Amino acid sequence: MREVAMEASANVLNFANELVTGQIDLVVLMTGVGFRHLLEMVEKHTDRERFLNSLADVTTVARGPKPVAAMREAGVKPTLTVQEPNTWRELLSTLDANLSLANQTVGLQEYGKSNPSLIAGLEARGAKVVSLRVYEWDLPEDTKPLEENLQRLAQQQCDVCLFTSAHQVTNVLRFASELGIRDEVVKALRESIIGSIGPTTSEMLRRYELPVDFEPSHPKLGHLVSEVAQQSHALRGQKQRIRIAFEQAPSQTEMKEAPWYESPFMRACRGEPNDVTPVWLMRQAGRYMEEYREVRAKTTFLELCKNPQLCSEVMVTAVQRLGVDAAIIFSDLLPILEPMGLDLEYVAGDGPVIHNPVREAGEVERVAELDDVESLDFVMETVRQTRIDLPEDLPLIGFAGAPFTLASYLIEGGASRSYVHTKTLMFRDTGAWRELMERIARSVTIYLNAQIVAGAQCVQLFDSWVGCLGPTEYRTYVLPYVQQIIRGIVPGIPVISFATGNPALLPLVAEGGSSVVGLDWRINLNEGWRQVGFDRAVQGNLDPGVLLADRETIRGRVREILDLANGRPGHIFNLGHGILKETPVDNAIALVDAVHELSAG
Repeated sequence: MREVAMEASANVLNFANELVTGQIDLVVLMTGVGFRHLLEMVEKHTDRERFLNSLADVTTVARGPKPVAAMREAGVKPTLTVQEPNTWRELLSTLDANLSLANQTVGLQEYGKSNPSLIAGLEARGAKVVSLRVYEWDLPEDTKPLEENLQRLAQQQCDVCLFTSAHQVTNVLRFASELGIRDEVVKALRESIIGSIGPTTSEMLRRYELPVDFEPSHPKLGHLVSEVAQQSHALRGQKQRIRIAFEQAPSQTEMKEAPWYESPFMRACRGEPNDVTPVWLMRQAGRYMEEYREVRAKTTFLELCKNPQLCSEVMVTAVQRLGVDAAIIFSDLLPILEPMGLDLEYVAGDGPVIHNPVREAGEVERVAELDDVESLDFVMETVRQTRIDLPEDLPLIGFAGAPFTLASYLIEGGASRSYVHTKTLMFRDTGAWRELMERIARSVTIYLNAQIVAGAQCVQLFDSWVGCLGPTEYRTYVLPYVQQIIRGIVPGIPVISFATGNPALLPLVAEGGSSVVGLDWRINLNEGWRQVGFDRAVQGNLDPGVLLADRETIRGRVREILDLANGRPGHIFNLGHGILKETPVDNAIALVDAVHELSAG
């Protein structure tokens, strides 16, 4: 791929004139090469020093280190610099944190191709955008090396393929089409390990339905090459296990022919219109139900989780009583930790306790990675039995703990308010943290895919404890591993990401790539949906405490949330967390009835 400078357009020359005459308020520089091309264009028609002085007088935003370096070469220092991974989302977040764009005129030096999402984001914030395209991408002048690599790839002689820009993806597929080997190249890419330099490149790969197996810790070529080299063996093993799960899971055709496929819940997961808003409730089979308490009195919680017949019984009973639109398997977040080497016990009054927690970096090595789910077959049998016992048209949800929540449990040894041990390891030894999170992420991927093969139609990731982190920590220490799991899930299976406790994390949770983002009650539903993006489905978000009120209050709060959703496709009604044990069963039933009645009207 090469950057080809364009001829100076009237748009660029008008921008230069408006800048020196004080009509531009802010300039966004997306690339170093783009800034250099812009300067070359402008200085042919405008005094260079006058242009640079004018640029120094306005707010300038550099999208990462390359435009910063190019600006410094010209003697200009940016006002703001966008942090890693330097995508358009971080750019908008940087602007939001530092200034208002209302009624501002923004000069936007673009990539070789326009970014409609960025322009829309700037305009939504009240800016007038002047787009400056100064170069475009094209194939290299000598295409022989590219042709040779594509032929090798088509013959499946490449184990690892690395992409360092989104437009490399476009050019590779374009040239493969010209050579008549596109289908072979795509097939080979799907079977090889694909490394992506960062989120923007990953987005483009996924747009072409290509998997992303790896993103480096920093969006730099050196990190990409060295980190893929270190992890290629583990990545190849995971890729093989994922491929086996994909082969065993229902095909897209089989899914579309299944009775549950057109159910309100599944349609909402896909963002499709519904005649009624679907509803299910977290912890819908639990201590608030007498039937559950009777079963629970006869066995320990862990023994119950390991008894598929009883697990199916308590869930099917709950579904029948409540009239919900989806079931979720009865299990817990933590049984996965037992085969990973953790000594788990559920202690009355204290909840789950890990008797051999991981506290030091050197102890990460004793956390075993799941190679298969044989030791967790009781969970798969719970999926299979529950699927058999449910009506055929009612979807079944599988689930797992998200990496941060599982890591926190195995580090803290139980519940925590400060997460001091977790944060100590996370901040003090990033290498150990990364190794732990990768082991958990690979294990959870295998675990969820096995649930899908066993009969789950959707899976949910519960990140119940991640609200203790801020956005920067989430992006650095959590997001890459959530993305790793979601891109490894069987295609066509919706994933719900539920990260509770901190609404500021929602845009990042959406970046994880799930079909649905769960909202807790700490944010207005419409505002939460806006942050997630209206092109994505959401789940939520009634405060569970409302179910302790009278029926009229419950109905009123249901109406408020439905009004905020405004009939928009992709809303799944749920609580903002699990049902409280003090909840009257009749109130939960009244909630479900109200959702159905009010949304159908």
